[in-house]
Amino acid sequence: KIKVHLKELWSPEQISGTLKSDINETLSVSHETIYKFIRTDKTNGGALYKCLRRKAKKYTSRCKDKQAGRGFIKDRVGIEKRPSVVDKRSRIGDWEIDLVIGKGHSGALLTIVERVTSYTVTKRIFDKSARTVTDATIELLRPFKDCILTITADNGKEFA
Repeated sequence: KIKVHLKELWSPEQISGTLKSDINETLSVSHETIYKFIRTDKTNGGALYKCLRRKAKKYTSRCKDKQAGRGFIKDRVGIEKRPSVVDKRSRIGDWEIDLVIGKGHSGALLTIVERVTSYTVTKRIFDKSARTVTDATIELLRPFKDCILTITADNGKEFA
């Protein structure tokens, strides 16, 4: 039915709306799914893309755009390189660190969690520069300096 409507030069948005009302209110196909179907068809040598009303811009995945805009962390070590004992949560002293950004980027909350006990320390910081995050981390973990084996951070640039 999608191919028939495309050959009648319907837009994927029109097709999506028609299928929703014709078939079933709970079962629907989004226009994004139809575009993905058309791209797959084109990759496999099909000609459905020629039925679109206008030539589309080159498609780039949203998640790739977000990652590309954030930059690359030099000498980043992947989580798979972390000692396997950390994943087992069998010892105290393995910490995870994260930064929760405030609404409108108006500050942040630095959270550091011990993986076995779930003991959490937090501190509000007013900018997310690496220097500020480092200073706050040292301040929060100083009382536990004898009980730190590993610290795992996500890929945020503030931890670079």
